Order: sequence, then C-alpha cells, then structure tokens
Amino acid sequence: MSIRSIKGTHDILPGEVELWQQIESTIRQVFGLYGFSEIRTPILEWTELFSRGVGQATDIVQKEMYSLKDSKGRSITLRPEGTASIVRAHIEHSLGRSASVNRLYYIGPMFRHERPQKGRYRQFHQLGVEMLGSKNPALEAELIEAAIRFLEKLEVNEFELLVNSVGDANCRPIYIEKLSSAMIPILNHFCDGCNKRHKTNPMRVFDCKNSDCKSLLSQLPKLSDHLCHNCQEHHKELLDWLDLYNLSYREDPSLVRGLDYYARTTFEVVSKELGPTQNAILGGGRYDDLSIMLGGKALPACGFGLGLERLVMLLTSKKNIDIDVSFPIPVLFLVHLNSKALRKCVHIATQLRNQGHYVSIDFEDRSLRSQMRIANRLQSLFSCVIGDEELTTGKLTVKRMHDGKKFNTNEKDLIHTLKKEIRAIL
Repeated sequence: MSIRSIKGTHDILPGEVELWQQIESTIRQVFGLYGFSEIRTPILEWTELFSRGVGQATDIVQKEMYSLKDSKGRSITLRPEGTASIVRAHIEHSLGRSASVNRLYYIGPMFRHERPQKGRYRQFHQLGVEMLGSKNPALEAELIEAAIRFLEKLEVNEFELLVNSVGDANCRPIYIEKLSSAMIPILNHFCDGCNKRHKTNPMRVFDCKNSDCKSLLSQLPKLSDHLCHNCQEHHKELLDWLDLYNLSYREDPSLVRGLDYYARTTFEVVSKELGPTQNAILGGGRYDDLSIMLGGKALPACGFGLGLERLVMLLTSKKNIDIDVSFPIPVLFLVHLNSKALRKCVHIATQLRNQGHYVSIDFEDRSLRSQMRIANRLQSLFSCVIGDEELTTGKLTVKRMHDGKKFNTNEKDLIHTLKKEIRAIL
C-alpha cells in the first residue's frame, strides 16, 4: 500500500498554488500601503512560550499542541499560533529601538492537533498582522480597516465585522466572579467542555460552538455592563474611529477570543458563506500584557490572524472570482530531432530564460509528433523544430501554435522575433 499524507494535512497542488500565490501577493501589496514589514519566525519554539502566553487553561495548550523532547529533555513545540512568536522576537531583538510602533506581518504554517474538518487542518497556514508599541485605539481601527481592504481587494464582500471589549485586569476579574456565580444554577445544562471551562476560564463559554450552550448565554451577565471607565472610554474611541473609516460593524457582547492574552478590544470578520458555526474569516484584538507574560517590558499591541485555507475555500466557492489559477504557459517549445539538436535546444533555451522567458524542452527520445503533442498540451505560444538542417544553416522556423503560421528567423534574432510576435498576439 502506498504512503499517503498524514491525517489533517494536505498538499497544495499545481493549479491550486497559483491562487495561494495571488493571495500572498495581495497581502504584500495591501499591507505594504500601511507600512507593514514581513517577519519570519521559526516553526519550532520552546513549549513554555505558548504555555505562558496562550494560557495553560486553553484548549490549545491542554489538548492541541504538537510537543516533543529534544536531546537534552527540553520540551519544544510546533507553533500553534503566531502572535507569541512575534512578541518573543520583538523582545529578543529589541525591535522597539528601531520604531515607536512596529508593524509586522507573517505568512506560514501552524500546527494544532484537533479534529480535521472542512477548511480546518492540523497543519494550516495563517496570515498574522501585528501592531506593537501603542495603546491608541486609532491604530486598532486602522488595523481593522487594512484587513477589510485586503478582503475587498480579493472581492470578498459578503461578510460582517463584529467588535467587543473583554475588559482588562481591573474589571475582568470582578466580572468573571459574577459570571461564575451566575453559571452555577444552570451548570448541568452546559456541555462537559463548558463545565471544565467554568472551573478554569468561565469567559470561554462564550466561545463554545454547542447550540444548547449558546441558547443559555442570554441568562448570563454581559461583560459590556461591567467594564471599568477606562475600558469603556477605549471601546467608545475605537467605535468613533471605525465610524470615521466608514466601516459597518455590529457590537457582539458574547465575542471573546480563545487565547488568554487578549484584553479590551476583540473583533472578528465572519461570513455566512462559511456556514453557521465555523464562519470566522479572521479574528484578533488587543494583547497589551503578552510581553510581560513572556518576560519582557510592557508592550501595548494589537493584531489579527486569518486562516488561509478558509480564505481559499471561500474564494474558490465564488463563481466569478477574477484570479488566474492556470498553469504557466511556455513562450516557446523547442523540439529536437537528435542528440546534437537537443544540445542546441538547451543553448537557445538558456539564452531565452536569461531574458525572462519560459521555454520548455522534452528531454526524452520521442518522435516529432509526440513532442508537438506535448507542446499543444502545455499550450505553448510558439514551437521551433531543430534538426540537422537547422544546425547546418543556422536558420530557424518558428510556428505560431494557435493558427499554425510560420515565420523564419535565426538564433541571433530569435528573441527579437518572438517579442515582436508576442506583441502581435497580445
């Protein structure tokens, strides 16, 4: 039996990868408009980075991390998310010295051992966008505006922006105590997962996808009614800035993030096209205390993450998407009739590739007809047959594949001739 890919992983094949490349190009284009720079961090990190930053009581740390021991018995983990790594890098390399606010984005694989489902894998790819160094809610609004611009650039239009505040270290502990007390009389109606959350992090019940649990949430106190004055003012300022950007949004008092480091602002962009439960395209918020959790100095920050598999799934469901996912097409297919001609083909191909042209050669010992079939299958714009006569005279005949028209040239003028004919086609 042949070896297959590991459950929860997937191959991104030619014909699909072109869409990924276009998304990545759009990431660089759009977020470049806002001054973001790309950062690349290791896939492997010390396990402590996530247990301290993400939170011991989260599902990620308790159940989903891929961890192993190194040769010295130290625990290392395949990164389950990217923000903790960014803050670690910011501390380690003193990035705050170079700018008052660091604007960073990353694209790469993450790993979580959870039940694979549509649009969710155990190895998945994520875009993360982070702003580090300011408490100003205006930057949160700019971050959200950039995220919306990115989606609209990809013609994702059927979505909704949800915003909330989860308070801070001043008001949240008081609210959690009230929430925990309110849950006790109805605790037996919640799922087993929420019963565990009640003991470790009661606010996580708002993140439960169980429909029975969701129906009980209206009986619980709202965090928005228990925010301290500073958190209220921060949230009001954020909404004012979102209004200035003319962004539509809905306040959702049940919106919490699944990671412990979030405080104050949380937001999500959701789409009905992804289904009723796993419908988030992106999510994020403010995480001012994460740097301190990781042993650094106070570092106000905000950011968001976007699952690329889910975005690809959303884009490919759109019938009118204007993204080229086709294979690259050769400008010229060189046909050889013998071994000496093959060497000449390689020489010509090298010159053309030096000029930035895609040239294809079949290196097998096939007939003229078989090689031309390959040229047709690749949809090559032109073909050129090289045999003894061409080697002797230096004259070449180039065939335009779509209509069979032929024109004569030589090796020296081949590039100029092809450029001229390509302009005629376009």
